Amino acid sequence: MANIREIQGRMKSIQDTMKITNAMYMISSSKMKRAKKVLSDTEPYFYGMQSAISRILRHVPDIEHPYFESEHPGPSHEKRIGTIVVTADKGLAGAYNHNILKLAEEQAKLPGSHTFYVLGELGRQNFRKKKPENVEVDLTFRYTVQRPTMHRARLISERLLHLFQEGNLDEVHIIYTVMVNAMTAEPQVLQLLPLKKASFGPAIAIPYGVHQEEIMLNPSADAVLSAIIPNYVTGVIYGCLVESYASEQNARMTAMESSTRSAKEMLRDLSVEFNRARQAAITQEITEVISGAKAQKSKS
Repeated sequence: MANIREIQGRMKSIQDTMKITNAMYMISSSKMKRAKKVLSDTEPYFYGMQSAISRILRHVPDIEHPYFESEHPGPSHEKRIGTIVVTADKGLAGAYNHNILKLAEEQAKLPGSHTFYVLGELGRQNFRKKKPENVEVDLTFRYTVQRPTMHRARLISERLLHLFQEGNLDEVHIIYTVMVNAMTAEPQVLQLLPLKKASFGPAIAIPYGVHQEEIMLNPSADAVLSAIIPNYVTGVIYGCLVESYASEQNARMTAMESSTRSAKEMLRDLSVEFNRARQAAITQEITEVISGAKAQKSKS
């Protein structure tokens, strides 16, 4: 059995750690609530843009545009696929980073030539040490995931849109984490480019004579889509960044709550061990006192 001083030292160490985990829990809780509020405040604008694209496609269902998927795509093994991988800058978030990296490795096994654009320092460190086969990691793509901003999302979207427009990428995906509920978060893959018309509602030609709302596209439907879609992609990326950030904070809250609970259980067990050790020490002292008294009495 450990002595009383050792048990007291372990208890103090656990109590100090518990203060840290409690503080991290509170900080992550505050960050998550703020991120969810920001997302809910900006969602109506981007849903409005999605609705605008849907209206254009409803009026001009047969429009051909570079940002939309071609009806005759090339062979899948020849596609150049760029994937934004959203990880965290910090650890202590449970399985959050592991799940994202695992999904990214699965994505890398699909047909095509893959390039990863990694957000988050932990993801960059992981792919620097263990890069999947046949995958190129763009190490110049360095953006933090802390406190997502629209400006950062726009910089990311402009770079990926430029690569797509120049023909350097045939598809652009993003791997991020969706917070299903307070206990569950799931990593997902979302195709950003080219867009699929089906995702904006069924592109059904409206029969002649059926009344539609009046809509004016100036100078043309193609030009309007060229102006709207980059902003739409920026909004989607921003939403993914905020959703991932909220999921990260939620995962860290859960991990810190679990750590605090484990620390309390350890303290409870150590308290029992401490009381036993103290009782044993007191018993030993009483025994020594009685033995000494008996020895003095026998001498006299």
